[in-house]
Amino acid sequence: MAISRFLALFWAGALAAASLAAQPVALGNEGLAKDLTRQLAAKQFDSIVTHFDETMTAAMPAAKLGQFWNQVIGQVGDFRTINGTTVQEVQGYEVVLVSSQFARATLRVKWVFDTKGRVAGFFILPDETTVAWSPPDYAKASSFHEEPVTVGVAPWQLPGALTIPNGAGPFPAVVLVAGSGPEDEDETIGPNKPFKDLAWGLASRNIAVLRYTKRTSEYARQLQANEAGFTVNQETVDDARAAVAALAKRPEIDSSRIVVLGHSLGAMMAPRIAEGDAQVAGLIILAGPTRPFGQVLVDQVRYIVGLQGTITPEAQKQIDAVEQSAREIESPSLAADTRLNVMGSMIPGSYFLDLRSYHPAEVAAHLKIPMLILRGERDYQVTTDDTDGWKKALAGKAGVSFTTYPGLYHLFMTSTSPGTGLGTPADYQKPGHVTQPVIDDIAAWIAARVAPAAGR
Repeated sequence: MAISRFLALFWAGALAAASLAAQPVALGNEGLAKDLTRQLAAKQFDSIVTHFDETMTAAMPAAKLGQFWNQVIGQVGDFRTINGTTVQEVQGYEVVLVSSQFARATLRVKWVFDTKGRVAGFFILPDETTVAWSPPDYAKASSFHEEPVTVGVAPWQLPGALTIPNGAGPFPAVVLVAGSGPEDEDETIGPNKPFKDLAWGLASRNIAVLRYTKRTSEYARQLQANEAGFTVNQETVDDARAAVAALAKRPEIDSSRIVVLGHSLGAMMAPRIAEGDAQVAGLIILAGPTRPFGQVLVDQVRYIVGLQGTITPEAQKQIDAVEQSAREIESPSLAADTRLNVMGSMIPGSYFLDLRSYHPAEVAAHLKIPMLILRGERDYQVTTDDTDGWKKALAGKAGVSFTTYPGLYHLFMTSTSPGTGLGTPADYQKPGHVTQPVIDDIAAWIAARVAPAAGR
């Protein structure tokens, strides 16, 4: 249901519908997960898919599993070795994380086993174990406190954290809306936690911050099993609005100064979140795309494949596949209940049909609230074309500010890629923090542009 952030802007993490080859029970799930990872490396896809459960069988046959795996190694290089495993119990499933070394990155291959020993889920995720997160220098832990919160109502309640400055308040507040895919409350990718950086940095500057786990992480299987499909409203918009409403009820929060800060997909959807919601006092757009989904997908794959220099036959197959996906996404015959194979992940047509009629910059142009639009100069996922889309739609509109940061990539951290052009997927594997100028600029903008109700 999701595509790894190595492969696309949207769907950051791969909940691929897969299950793997029959193995002796004596292996146990941990041993089986390691053996199946080796089978992936050997491209023994026909053998692997004999262990699909019913849902996975329908979603990903051997050919689709092979296509997905080839796209992964096209980005991170050939599989080298298994570094180790971690076993977890999650909502009645046994989850085995196989830390795997590839030529250009360390990833976790995640196998989800049901009570019958069948593989009910397959993920390719960034490695999060190599470097522990540590607070950025600009965070002053003594100046704020955190408490657990719940966003939304049953059956979609989401765990989160509210970071509150110490003192009486009431404080201005920010709701953080994550990028695509199964994001946790910190928007963790590799060793980096950009949302935790933002929360601690802004709370150190007397701004409360609410962040929460996305529905696509907490309820991935329920969403995948929904035959009617879903849209970005269920993925992002509804929960963000619920978070705003929850903040507005708290006495330590100034309900007239609640800002939505979206990143990536969250930034693209921020205007829809604010549309018709009087409680949203401002928008902060971090790396928000304005191009259509299919175009973003094709442009990213072409860029990443191009980093290898010569376009090999295997690389050309990746380009051809994503171009075919883009055509299917825009097809006039696309139906809501059609399941599209987008780079190895099955996504309902309802999702793309909804996005076709949504143009974020045009929606933003009709809003009567201030907006801050930020981008890292080395971001290869959200490009100058996207910034130009915002600028064109918002030209002459009062209360709109733009800033581009030299040297920063999609996470608003310093790119470690050599040279001065756009970054590469390797940036995500290096530990870093959202840079202090970004934190300071956001805090200053809220103080200047999002004034208390009496001051407006």
